[in-house]
Amino acid sequence: MDFSEAQIERYSRHIILSEVGVEGQQKLLESKVLIIGTGGLGAPAAMFLAAAGIGTIGLVDADSVDLSNLQRQIIHQTKDVGKLKVISGKETINEMNPDVNVITYHTFVNASNILEIIKDQDYDFIIDGTDNFGAKFLINDACVLAKKPFSHAGIIRFNGQLTTYIPDNNTPCYRCMFKEPPPEGAVPTCREAGVLGVMGGVIGTLQATEAIKYILGLGETLAGYLLTYDAIKMEFRKIKIKHNTKCGICGEEPTINELIDYKPPVCSI
Repeated sequence: MDFSEAQIERYSRHIILSEVGVEGQQKLLESKVLIIGTGGLGAPAAMFLAAAGIGTIGLVDADSVDLSNLQRQIIHQTKDVGKLKVISGKETINEMNPDVNVITYHTFVNASNILEIIKDQDYDFIIDGTDNFGAKFLINDACVLAKKPFSHAGIIRFNGQLTTYIPDNNTPCYRCMFKEPPPEGAVPTCREAGVLGVMGGVIGTLQATEAIKYILGLGETLAGYLLTYDAIKMEFRKIKIKHNTKCGICGEEPTINELIDYKPPVCSI
């Protein structure tokens, strides 16, 4: 791939990194990342992936921009209130970096469409930016079945968590940690409990970091670990998690052979 002078200047701080260089930047420009949810997590993840030069970014969201979103969803602006989030996100990304091909999916993911969306561009990495347990289990199961790496994350109040799943690497999936969604109403929603706006920036940016590192084959990901963050204590904890051989989706004898639509939505931590 021949870089234009503008691209050499735009990505110069990447290119001078020995761990990235010209070849690494080319990998980024040829890569495809799917972001499911353009809210508190997906917004900052999308911004930094676009800035990094990810060649194709898919945005999945069925909602429109609401004024209450703007406290944390930095990809949207006041002028975008009422606009479809995927359109607002696409416009912001392309204003910042015209190199990026943004594919929009104005829909909620469900058991009947998620695999088609993942296969649409044969995405290299999936980012779970959703805010409810049902979607998180669905994304997990779809990625395991499709053998796609993904980053799970969740935020609420002053806390966040994330982990990365890599197929064929004997790493635990989301179901290895949490067998099934909690009973309806057992966990407060973000609307009920609140969330510090910058939590999305902290955790969503880490999700983007995981995607970039995976694409570049750089360093260690969070596969096999759960990283938690407590903003009040300013404390990160990296917790080792094991692959559950009895996991219903990725265990030795899986019992889940088709995708499940759970009742929405309760906000995950």
